[in-house]
Amino acid sequence: MTLEKLAPETRNLIDGELVQASDGGRFENVDPSTGEVLGTAADGTRADMERAVAAARRSFDESTWSDDPAFRARCLRQFYEGLLEEKEQFRSIVVHEAGAPVSLTGYMHVDEPIEMVAYWADLAGRYEYEKPMTDVPFLGRPQRRILRREPVGVVGAITPWNVPFYLDIAKISAALAAGNTCVLKPAPDTPWSGTHLGRVITEKTDIPAGVVQIVASSDHLVGEILSTDPRIDAVSFTGSTRTGRRIMACAAETVKKVFLELGGKSATIVLDDADFARVCPSASMTCVHGGQGCAIATRWLVPRSRYDEAVEMMKVAFEGWNHGDPTNPANLQGPQISRVQQERVLSYIEKGKAEGARCLVGGGKPEGRGFFVEPTLFVDVDPKMTIAQEEIFGPVLCVIPYDDDADAIRIANDSPYGLSGAIHSGDEARALEVARRIRTGTLSINGGQWFHVDTPFGGYKQSGIGRENGVMGFEELLETKVIALPGRTD
Repeated sequence: MTLEKLAPETRNLIDGELVQASDGGRFENVDPSTGEVLGTAADGTRADMERAVAAARRSFDESTWSDDPAFRARCLRQFYEGLLEEKEQFRSIVVHEAGAPVSLTGYMHVDEPIEMVAYWADLAGRYEYEKPMTDVPFLGRPQRRILRREPVGVVGAITPWNVPFYLDIAKISAALAAGNTCVLKPAPDTPWSGTHLGRVITEKTDIPAGVVQIVASSDHLVGEILSTDPRIDAVSFTGSTRTGRRIMACAAETVKKVFLELGGKSATIVLDDADFARVCPSASMTCVHGGQGCAIATRWLVPRSRYDEAVEMMKVAFEGWNHGDPTNPANLQGPQISRVQQERVLSYIEKGKAEGARCLVGGGKPEGRGFFVEPTLFVDVDPKMTIAQEEIFGPVLCVIPYDDDADAIRIANDSPYGLSGAIHSGDEARALEVARRIRTGTLSINGGQWFHVDTPFGGYKQSGIGRENGVMGFEELLETKVIALPGRTD
């Protein structure tokens, strides 16, 4: 696959204009596979974010955007067509600034997010925003009621660097479809996935000025304005649990709605009747995109009675796992996003060794440039070890033995997180029974795939609040109003 030459939009979008930072500042965008600077992006200031919030507030309060779903649907269809025209440019951006393997861009990183916009355009036009409720009596007279759903208002969206284009699109498109205006703060590690959207919006759509703002900045406190400013009605955030707690605390001052999709420590349970020869080699998929995915299964629970057999298969899979240059279609694992993240992952590996887990494969960083970490397989892991409890966000798998189904369920649930997971069994009914007892937002049985734009995605416990995508995710961005009228007596 040939990547297009990088020609990204690097300015911010505020009130319908592509603009430099108010103080002229810019910050570097680094290619994590080489450590070299790709270019720069406008370094938005607090003043820029204040202007963006004001524009979004004015647009929501004074325009007809929130009241015209047919117009919103048309604008989103234009957005979809514009993204299709820019698809290869976005593919180049994501591979180079996020280190995403090019072989994955045909799915979650680029192609799938673009198709999501068509879904939101359709839903914007067909959703039933107002409908009658059943009449009820009050003091001997019938009462009519109308259930009405209205946009929440101005949505602040804060996105991470691991799947930047997907999450920028998911948050913008859903918010717009529901009739909100929005301000997007993309991650500073991957600014162009956000800023290039500004060019598509301004050049290829009729989305009015002020409906969408995109403010890239190297300063995380610029994004915090979205959590504290009373003109923002809701915050949608995907990222670490630690940052999610901070956003909740800030948003509490003005009682904003919050959607939080946070960390994960998902478990794959291999039951003793599973086809081990088919299932166990897939454990190396933990390393996809450098393990930088919140829903990736980073704990594998294997029956003690077949533990050695499973470990040997996993060892072979990890030793043969392709990783390296993300522009090579043979590689499913590229670099960590930054040197900071690389060192963080390596420190967890050392912690695992110090606590007594056995590092069977990998554990270091390859020779050469870039922020790579070797595919790393830990075995003989105790469920209470740090590497089995904390989110590493790297290509590191912990293999944990269990005694029986009840023990596997207990270990899987022994986590502060509850985002996703998987179960493999030769007996689907048995797998379903186990699945019903695992406290996570999504589960896969025998390779079943839940990921789709109409799937409400989110987690239990410290994996977040609310759901993103699907009708449930759409309704997170709406308020509920009930209007009562006297019943007709004729």
